[in-house]
Amino acid sequence: MKVKDLGEFGLIDKLTQILSVKDPKVVVDFGDDCSCVNVEGKLLLFTGDIQLENHHFIKEKINPEDLGWKLVSINVSDIVACGGKPKWGFISIGIPEETEYYFIEKVYNGMKKALDMYGFSVVGGNTTSSEALILDMFLVGETDRFVPRAGAEKGDLIFVSGYLGSSRAGLELLLMNKENYEGFEINLIEKHTKPSARIDLQPFIKSYANSCIDISDGLVGDLSHIQKMSKVKIVLEKNKLPVDPDLEKFCKKYNKDIFDYILYGGEDYQLAFTTRKENKDKFKNCFPIGYIEEGSGIFLKDKKGVKPLKSKGFEHL
Repeated sequence: MKVKDLGEFGLIDKLTQILSVKDPKVVVDFGDDCSCVNVEGKLLLFTGDIQLENHHFIKEKINPEDLGWKLVSINVSDIVACGGKPKWGFISIGIPEETEYYFIEKVYNGMKKALDMYGFSVVGGNTTSSEALILDMFLVGETDRFVPRAGAEKGDLIFVSGYLGSSRAGLELLLMNKENYEGFEINLIEKHTKPSARIDLQPFIKSYANSCIDISDGLVGDLSHIQKMSKVKIVLEKNKLPVDPDLEKFCKKYNKDIFDYILYGGEDYQLAFTTRKENKDKFKNCFPIGYIEEGSGIFLKDKKGVKPLKSKGFEHL
């Protein structure tokens, strides 16, 4: 059996069975946005994410400062999704020997700008040579309350923190290799190459969210983790899904289904979370898009009724 036959999540399931966790200080191990360990009464969060050349980015199509910014942001997004603040980072890099120094320097300049914005430091790292450029960040965060994927409850409202599908459109525009882009197209490209983690929502997620996940693999794909781990039914209301005006222009220009992008586009790094109805006014800059019921599966409600959605999302294998 090859790993491609298992798929990303099938492979993860098999490998994590080998590495059983028996330490009683471990509050959450595999399967969430972060792992969580209780260290003398403090809840520490651990996460890691990687950017691999020709898989996560094309070197010739991304500003190196944006690449450094994105590496930091996608890790911070995981920490925030669990209710935490980023504290200490560790960076490992693999660099082809022929890489120009200026490119790596600019990557680190982008990282520094992100670190200053999010308010934490990288405190160590490792360097090696490699066939392709590899940037791998490990990040430690801290919280008073861990917000899991498994906490959604019947009666909860579902929110998203911003527009979805824009990053996927931006990637597709980059791959068109156009000589000139319109203003809205440039905006979409930047949403792909330079996302920002929603650290502004951290206090509210920590205090009021019952469950949360950051949207890296698409809204439906990521919500499926909340649905399965919480053992609930998710109903999304089509008329409440937020529509990015730039994405709307893109879809009209290129004859695309905008809801396919909103539901299944990835790498937006917004947050999807559930909260009790009485807390809805705490999230004034977010969009209510549905609700939680008893049952299982993910459904879309529109004028014609309620229909099941395929819980597909991006997988690396």
